[in-house]
Amino acid sequence: MDIIERLTQFDLTRHEAAIYLTLISEGALNGYEVAKATGIARSNAYTSLASLVEKGGAFVIEEATIRYTPVPIEEFCENKIRKLQESKLDLIKTMPEKRAVVEGYITIKGENNILNKLRNTILEAKERVYLSVSGQILESILPDIENALAKGIKLVIITNGPFRLAGATVYITEQPLQQIRLIADSTNVLTGDINNGEHSTCLYSQKQNLVDLFKDSMKNEIRLIEITKGNNKL
Repeated sequence: MDIIERLTQFDLTRHEAAIYLTLISEGALNGYEVAKATGIARSNAYTSLASLVEKGGAFVIEEATIRYTPVPIEEFCENKIRKLQESKLDLIKTMPEKRAVVEGYITIKGENNILNKLRNTILEAKERVYLSVSGQILESILPDIENALAKGIKLVIITNGPFRLAGATVYITEQPLQQIRLIADSTNVLTGDINNGEHSTCLYSQKQNLVDLFKDSMKNEIRLIEITKGNNKL
């Protein structure tokens, strides 16, 4: 993901993001200078500058010729995040009452959506999490795992790379881990493939028979790891 695309995640269009980057690198500019530096048509540049100011990405310097100066990136991002947090709290307060969860099998597609579900399931756990993932994925969700441990969540991890984490029980397997498997609080299961980008697919369910099946599977895998480790010591 390039810097322009990352800026669009903060509610900027690609033109606004390009102009913001130009202001950051060049300093305060007027509309003509922005159009010339970015290659954006002058009329579009002025429209995007006005929008960028409205969205909190730039300030106006009132002089004989109006110039625009960028809001520092830390300040700009924090303002956006703060506004989103406020909107989040308002939405939580005003949303209709949540219906009881219907048991079933939910398909989650796309690597980002799967990782978000993985992180949220870990963060929402109340007692315990059993997790089997590759070392690469484990590193990407490490802050969420550490937050869970800080809340007193029991955490058992199976992974295929050197990994240590105080407070967690970690089992290292020599087998490649192509899929993720997660059991949270003996009520939630997430399993599937996360190595194919947008073609990645996972299954999420609260069906007890599936939870029990995966609990037995992971227990057997842990026993096999312990047996293999014991044999290697002989």
